[in-house]
Amino acid sequence: MQNKNSLVEFISYYAETQPDKFCLADKKNHMNYVEYFRYIIGFSRYLEKSGVKRGDRVVVKTIQMIPYLVSQMAIQLSGAVFVPLEKVIAAEKIQEIVSITEAKLIIAEKEGDYGCPFVPFTAVYEHGWDGDIPYGSFRFPRGEDTAEILFSTGTTGKSKGIELSNASVVAVAENVKYGVEMKPDNVEMIPVPLNHSHGLRRYYANMLNGSCVVVMDGVVFVNQIFEAMDKYHVTSMDLVPAMLAILLKLSKDRLGDYADKLDYIEIGSAKIPEKDKEALCKLLPHTRLYDFYGSTEAGCSCILDFNKFKGKKDCIGKPTCNSIIKFVDDEEGEIRISSQKSGLIITGGTMLMKGYYKDEALTADTLRGGYVYSSDEGYLGEDGLVYMLGRRGDIINIGGMKVDPAEIEEKVNQHPQIEDCACVPMQDDIAGQAPKLFVVMKEGEEFLPISIRNYLNDKLESYKLPKIIEQMEKIPRTYNGKIIRKKLI
Repeated sequence: MQNKNSLVEFISYYAETQPDKFCLADKKNHMNYVEYFRYIIGFSRYLEKSGVKRGDRVVVKTIQMIPYLVSQMAIQLSGAVFVPLEKVIAAEKIQEIVSITEAKLIIAEKEGDYGCPFVPFTAVYEHGWDGDIPYGSFRFPRGEDTAEILFSTGTTGKSKGIELSNASVVAVAENVKYGVEMKPDNVEMIPVPLNHSHGLRRYYANMLNGSCVVVMDGVVFVNQIFEAMDKYHVTSMDLVPAMLAILLKLSKDRLGDYADKLDYIEIGSAKIPEKDKEALCKLLPHTRLYDFYGSTEAGCSCILDFNKFKGKKDCIGKPTCNSIIKFVDDEEGEIRISSQKSGLIITGGTMLMKGYYKDEALTADTLRGGYVYSSDEGYLGEDGLVYMLGRRGDIINIGGMKVDPAEIEEKVNQHPQIEDCACVPMQDDIAGQAPKLFVVMKEGEEFLPISIRNYLNDKLESYKLPKIIEQMEKIPRTYNGKIIRKKLI
């Protein structure tokens, strides 16, 4: 088991050793391991007949369905490179990524002007493998071979491709598996988009573990979520903070009905509001509730069970099994840190990216000496846990006092008349920097800056009070709820 270099090799192993075990489900179908592997073999042979060779890049437009996952593993079995794209993406962005990667073909639901040959997802079910499975004869990819390129696809600027080897994909799957103490009979629901690293890596961990995944398309249709949980006996869930907020809002206390069934919930990709943490802990007092820290470049590098370690403000937990966490100063010298002296968090380990695809300058700026350099400032606490104060560019330095804007936002969001908010640094002649606050008022509520400031007087130290408060129609956020602060600064 430990000598496998790729995820498709693990799936092959489980297809042979536990063929009838439940493996995958979506809103239309479900299958066991041997059925899954048969589709992977068949579609891999079809791709090869379509001209796909080892090392070729194959772009796949995401759908939250089994054929998407079959496509990925078929690409891997063929020795090609998986390049996923989000399901809602501009045609120009698709053409840009096809051009950058010199893609051999694209797999999608519908034909379009992609700039390369097209294969529909329907071909997955048309080309399953019917004969005996030739276990032992497959040429699985090597650990050092590129497995995938994950692109950031924002609306502006050049797309940035993060190149990951098979070895790094396996290592980050191990970080998740051992981090959450995954059981062999785990059944994990994943409603998170499967083109993003967060959702993909939870799927990877379950395939490495030989357990099961139930794929859903978001959490807005709450009844479908709970129906699938009952039907497949779900024991764990993967969420991003924005989805957690929606689920708590739409389902009320219904999640509490599963308190004795859910082994764990894992959440990542953005900071979780304290009120949502508290609500989840109350509903699921005995469930392990994990907050992951990491990045696409450096994997899932720290983990915290916030149901066990309550009241640990800014804590991101302990390093995962393949991760090395260090702290450096502005001159990149490793430092001994404490709550009084923080440093930039850098991450080492076998799960790191190979680099940014076709961008040596950006790679050299981020990946140095075997470590990925983040913009996150943090320290190691006396309890042996890692704490993160915030992103270096986001932290507000008020006369030497470092303030995470999320702390201010948390208090502002408790205001009964405010729908949403964001806080960013602004220049200040006396303190160097000061907090600037943007708010979205609830429908029908009047914007009164003095009233908001008075409300915050009892909740924040005086130096943390916003110097300027402005009204907005909508706070700019990413798909997973992260505030896009550069649009506000």
